[in-house]
Amino acid sequence: MEDRPELALNQLHAFAVLAEELHFGRAAERLGVAQPPLSQQIRRLEERVGHPLFDRRPGRVALTAAGEELLPAARRALDEVAAGLAAARRVATGETGRLRIGFAASLAPTVLPDLLRTFREHRPGVELEIREMTTAPQVAALRERSLDVGLMREPPEDPELVVEPLWSEGFVAVLPAGHRLAGRRAVPVAGLAEEPFVLLPRDCGPTVHDRIVGVCREAGFEPRVAQRAVEWQTVAALVGAGLGVSLAPAGVRRVRMPGVVHRPITPGEARTGVGLVHRRGDRSPLVARFTAEARALAGGTAGWRRAGAAHP
Repeated sequence: MEDRPELALNQLHAFAVLAEELHFGRAAERLGVAQPPLSQQIRRLEERVGHPLFDRRPGRVALTAAGEELLPAARRALDEVAAGLAAARRVATGETGRLRIGFAASLAPTVLPDLLRTFREHRPGVELEIREMTTAPQVAALRERSLDVGLMREPPEDPELVVEPLWSEGFVAVLPAGHRLAGRRAVPVAGLAEEPFVLLPRDCGPTVHDRIVGVCREAGFEPRVAQRAVEWQTVAALVGAGLGVSLAPAGVRRVRMPGVVHRPITPGEARTGVGLVHRRGDRSPLVARFTAEARALAGGTAGWRRAGAAHP
């Protein structure tokens, strides 16, 4: 491949302005330089081309054939550089670019729509790539740099990642509509001791899994797991099919399933947290903007209070 010519942008700019003015004095005034430096820039460009670009005669300046040929290319080059600089500034300030976001499925009907809607209103030029993932795959994708931010329940501690706590919520019992405890206003956890449970696999979200198991242990029993499912929607569907009961974060109440009811539990002190996670040291302005939006919404908007079903 032929080497690209090394041309100074100020020479191309000077050439394009002189081609429009066809007068060294007026061109120098437009460029904000004295006439001798302008003449030097044009001469250097002509030396690079190897031919005169202007026909200089007393009282008259005109483009030569070589100048006529170079002018459209010079204008395109200047326009493209200007567009590239503007695009670079927009990316640097978080106005454009692409942001890859992972999210826990149970957040889809709760806080995710508000966050995405607000971010898009403020950053309409940003392309969002949304991926539904459980906690462990999100962590792996963040470490592999195939994901920029993750919204997950009970983010694990990881020296390569930063966790921004957003809010916490309690747990609810997920029961078949015809269950003997479905008519109660609140369900004692101890009352589920003999029931088969439907839970997420531990490797999908170790911390929230262990917290649910811990709630059962504090009530005096070890949950007997009859079925496992990797998404809360599937957990609810299996409960509705009569395959067991479950304990789930309160926000899961927004996942409507026929034949399923959700009830607060007693005691109800146990809570589970949701956090935004990104790579430590990530200086992306988009990550910073998205994190700020999430933090602002979690800090008190009514929509997030309703969605989370519990105050932070």
